[in-house]
Amino acid sequence: MVGEKEVRLFGIDAPEFDQTCKRGGQNWGCGSAAADELMKLVTGKQVRCDSMGVDQHQRILGRCTVGTTDINRTMVATGYAVAYRHYSSDYVSAEEMAKAYKRGLWAGTFQMPSDYRHSGEPQVEPGRPMRAKRAASSDWQGRANGNCNIKGNRNRKGQWIYHLPGMPYYDQTRAEEIFCTEADAQAAGYRRAIVR
Repeated sequence: MVGEKEVRLFGIDAPEFDQTCKRGGQNWGCGSAAADELMKLVTGKQVRCDSMGVDQHQRILGRCTVGTTDINRTMVATGYAVAYRHYSSDYVSAEEMAKAYKRGLWAGTFQMPSDYRHSGEPQVEPGRPMRAKRAASSDWQGRANGNCNIKGNRNRKGQWIYHLPGMPYYDQTRAEEIFCTEADAQAAGYRRAIVR
């Protein structure tokens, strides 16, 4: 958060908070270490972010600085994030330097953050967009009558989840996709929300 705004650092991808990596044959909390590194860079400091647009969750995509320090580049150069080549090549040279000097994540082995986020999801065939498209429902009559009320969205871990009316958090869920049937949601790569 920068002020009241949620900001995602543009052009980089850091490990998820609960993600672990291997270094010297031992597991280590690379996700929490990356979060700690970011906190060291910004806590108690004046952070300035230039907007590069918004993502699908309406978070600002920011290129952020503290004084003359480029936070995005520093996270990649220290090995606590990778260049997010899918969206930008701005930080590829910083990643190559971190890799060459075995900094952070590169001191051992790790799963790319985007792969980690999608590891529990159905496999996506090559060429399929990252964001599922609405399934073409056979229930065209239901769509026409506005009876389609299954909400699909991506959670903070990047998992594609769908919520049925009456489920906990249904009312709070912001729909990124709307489906008429569970089969449509599943065909688009979503899984049913787990009710505890």
